[in-house]
Amino acid sequence: MALGLLLAVALPGLATGAPAQSKSPVVFHVAMLGEGVDSLNPFLGFQAPSYEMWGLTYDYLTGYSMKDMSPEPDLATKWTTSPDGLTWTFTVRSGVKFSDGVPLTAHDVAFTFDRVLAKDSVEGTNWLSYLNGVKSVTAPDDTTVVLKLSKPVATLPLLPIPIVPEHIWKNISESQMKSYPAAPTGGKPVVGSGPFLLVQGSADGSTFKFEANKTYWGGAPHIDQVIFQFYKNEDSAVQALIKGDADFVEGINALSVKRLQSQPGVTAHNGNSPGFDEIAFNTGSTSDSKGTKKIGNPNPAVLDPKFRHALGYALNLPQLITKVYQGAGLPGTTIVPPNYTQYHWEPPASEKFTFDLTKAGQLLDAAGYKVGSDGWRTLPDGKPIGTLRLDARSDSPTSLNTMDYFRQWLKDLHIKSQVSTYSSSQLTNVIYKGDFDTFQWGWYVEPDPDSMLSYMTCAQRQHSSDSFYCNPAYDRLYNAQHVETDHAKRVQDIKQMQQILYQDSPYLVTAYSAIGEAVRSDRFHCLVTQPNPGGIWLEQYGVYNYIHMKPASDTSACDAAPGLTGAVKTTSSGSSSSKTGPFLIGVGAVVVLALVGGGIVMMRRRTTVQDRE
Repeated sequence: MALGLLLAVALPGLATGAPAQSKSPVVFHVAMLGEGVDSLNPFLGFQAPSYEMWGLTYDYLTGYSMKDMSPEPDLATKWTTSPDGLTWTFTVRSGVKFSDGVPLTAHDVAFTFDRVLAKDSVEGTNWLSYLNGVKSVTAPDDTTVVLKLSKPVATLPLLPIPIVPEHIWKNISESQMKSYPAAPTGGKPVVGSGPFLLVQGSADGSTFKFEANKTYWGGAPHIDQVIFQFYKNEDSAVQALIKGDADFVEGINALSVKRLQSQPGVTAHNGNSPGFDEIAFNTGSTSDSKGTKKIGNPNPAVLDPKFRHALGYALNLPQLITKVYQGAGLPGTTIVPPNYTQYHWEPPASEKFTFDLTKAGQLLDAAGYKVGSDGWRTLPDGKPIGTLRLDARSDSPTSLNTMDYFRQWLKDLHIKSQVSTYSSSQLTNVIYKGDFDTFQWGWYVEPDPDSMLSYMTCAQRQHSSDSFYCNPAYDRLYNAQHVETDHAKRVQDIKQMQQILYQDSPYLVTAYSAIGEAVRSDRFHCLVTQPNPGGIWLEQYGVYNYIHMKPASDTSACDAAPGLTGAVKTTSSGSSSSKTGPFLIGVGAVVVLALVGGGIVMMRRRTTVQDRE
């Protein structure tokens, strides 16, 4: 009896009749760099971490394949289109429920799309480009959504718009939408139909907690919780991974990847992410899309396409790749990355920017920006140019270093400039007000470049555009390609648009960067890249890995979709499986071999409320 009592005290889980000890939840801790998310509201946010969290919370009518990011079923199990391309019919899967138990039907899809289509709606700012040309959305029954188009839309069936529950969001007015947080309140999670429930976190916080949706229609995840923790600097995030406080870190540079590749129990790589970095100019800030209400105070020089284009020859891009990206990346050219081989336009050798200060000076002279008696260049009317403002983000070493190099090269051209630093959110406000000359940032580009191309249209000023660029010839081509059903003709239009941007130079594209990532493979395995092979593990188009990854204690085979390769394998804390090979990027008919990295976390973004890096 005494022995039995002793065992009951010392080992209560083994005592006769005692309840078994509860199993500890499997928690996947993600260390992210930056200030946090800009908004948990899927109609307001623009930064990549926001998209990541929406993907965990909500479903989409169509999704992206892991192999090549082509459209594939999600809520829609299939779709058909009429011979004239003006009617699209989607079949919505049955049995899907929101996290509060209310069924998700085609009516929720129609409700979401209608809010996007509403004239001058907040919802349309981020998503309207996907529905451009759609004149009506109806749900004749619970499993059918019908889109009626005024003209064909080349991007369909691509519709990656988060589907929100009508029974919740119908109570949110358009005026309320502008500040609606869509965050957990009163201890209740955000209502969605995705694989996880957001139970803790707000847009002004640094920690976000998700719990698995055990009744998710696509199958319950193999992990119980995901916790996102934001870190102000890379060293802290890397140390958190090494110490075991984090299980995954993203957005790290090539040097950190190399360091972690020798760390026991860690798998690290440089994953190709289809994005670019740029130096952007204020081409004419305005408070309306028509450009009639000028705002801000741009330097007159940056309003001139000839001035901007000349500075393209003042960028030593190979040096930037070597010094700023630690040799992991490719010099940039246009806003459609070269790994989108069918759409990418590569400037001919005779027009391609090279580091040539002599040529840059000659072009400036020809445009009227001559060197004055004081040794500094003047405006064409003879007035001083003054000091160009080079805005960089204090939370991005890449941004700071790029602009510091740019300042030196401008000085060599007899142009005064000064680097000013802001937090990402502060710089967003500066850009929105038009109080800038240049800044450094970056974008993700989706598999179909239509959305990225739309950001450079006149109508996107004071919306998704951050350079306030406007060229009617570009707009005509954008509108043409958006409805072009002849793929070869559409590709031709897209390439001509890139050529116009290259000449007008609202952006000087500096680099095609990638993302450095590392995972505690002694704790988690079965992650696969997107695109596959060669892509990234998190911040994908979709949330595949959050659903399919497994804890190391689960030794069953990975349940990756057919055709996917290179799943992360479990490693012990005394070994490392982190070898990273080169990635192939196609440039026209040439294949360039490059080990890509650079650690830039970019996002889909505009110039209003998003925190961009």
